[in-house]
Amino acid sequence: MTLPPRLRKLAFTAHVTVSVGWLGAVVAYLALAIAGLTRQDAQLVRAAYLAMELIGWCVIVPCSLAALLSGLVQSLGTEWGLFRHYWLLVKFLLTLGGALVLLVHMRTVSRMSGLAAETTLSGADFAMLRTQLVVHAVGGLLVLLAATVLSVYKPWGKTRYGQRQQLERRQVSQPLPPRSGLYVLLGAMGLLLLLVFLHLVGGRLHHP
Repeated sequence: MTLPPRLRKLAFTAHVTVSVGWLGAVVAYLALAIAGLTRQDAQLVRAAYLAMELIGWCVIVPCSLAALLSGLVQSLGTEWGLFRHYWLLVKFLLTLGGALVLLVHMRTVSRMSGLAAETTLSGADFAMLRTQLVVHAVGGLLVLLAATVLSVYKPWGKTRYGQRQQLERRQVSQPLPPRSGLYVLLGAMGLLLLLVFLHLVGGRLHHP
């Protein structure tokens, strides 16, 4: 199903808006995580972790889900499709994986926010947990930057499925996509699995 031009523009505008909001919120979240890890002012550290939970649940999580949903609408409602181009498929996997890891990660953020609200944190308190928050923020930022680069450069060409569809429509032969696209797709999936693994290992270290 192809959306009419006005709805396509609306879906594209919504997708760009929430994606930029997600990226900007993660940058602010990372700044707070670094402040919580490195600053010695107890009140500033407490405020940083309380603000991280607020930004996470009220801005980052809604923007991530909205970006995923609007991206699906944008893909399935236009000629781009979801499985016709390597870059779109990789971007979708990055967005989906980022949103899922974020939802799991927010439990750690809420725990840290609760600790900050109940106790006065010194520089050595919960150092591993606080470092984990910074690492996750950096990882999330890298995933979003990778998705942005894919959106701009649109590398690797069509998938085999996309080429078959093009052949059916135009009845002309097309070259097969480069194998590098498949390697990048597998690499992206491996990156997502690694992020999930690191999160689970980190969670077990803090919950014996």
